Amino acid sequence: MSELAEKPLRADARRNREKVLAAARAVFSEQGVDAQMDDVARRADVGVGTVYRHFPTKDALLRALTEELFDVIAAHARALLEHDDPWEAFKDALWFGAAQTAGDRAFSELVAAQKKTLEQCPGQEDLTVTIGELMRRCIAAGKMRPDVVIDDIPLVMCGVGSASVMPHSMPDAWRRHLGIVLDGMRAEAVSSPLHR
Repeated sequence: MSELAEKPLRADARRNREKVLAAARAVFSEQGVDAQMDDVARRADVGVGTVYRHFPTKDALLRALTEELFDVIAAHARALLEHDDPWEAFKDALWFGAAQTAGDRAFSELVAAQKKTLEQCPGQEDLTVTIGELMRRCIAAGKMRPDVVIDDIPLVMCGVGSASVMPHSMPDAWRRHLGIVLDGMRAEAVSSPLHR
């Protein structure tokens, strides 16, 4: 890491960075990964040079947004490890994650495409470990069907993300989708095998 990158940001630079991130979150959520840095600068009411000073490439900006999102979701999931009911904790973790990402076109596109932007995000790894532990507890308590595996979760969340950005006759169709999927993960659903 360069000496410049290690220095803490001045207050005005920190404010500009936060403005850029907030604007980028809105722009990429609405327009997807094809949104341009100029769009972000306009929304943040800063010059495009300010955007590039903080994030030299669009991938760097998308990565920062993705890391921030994973960190928020992972922190919430970690707190749920204290919950007495493992099924309620797991369910809460998925509902929270879905609510954070619903309607975010860029995040849905990145996850669906398995973009490098998502690779080795510390929050993503933390989230995977935490969700895995919540699932292990659910299965041990007999509340989750034993054939559910951690690799099912990104598929579920991709489905939720897709449902949230698709035109649909029902408002918030992703909520219905997630409810149906969660019901299928319950232990009592095991009479319907996942693998045929």
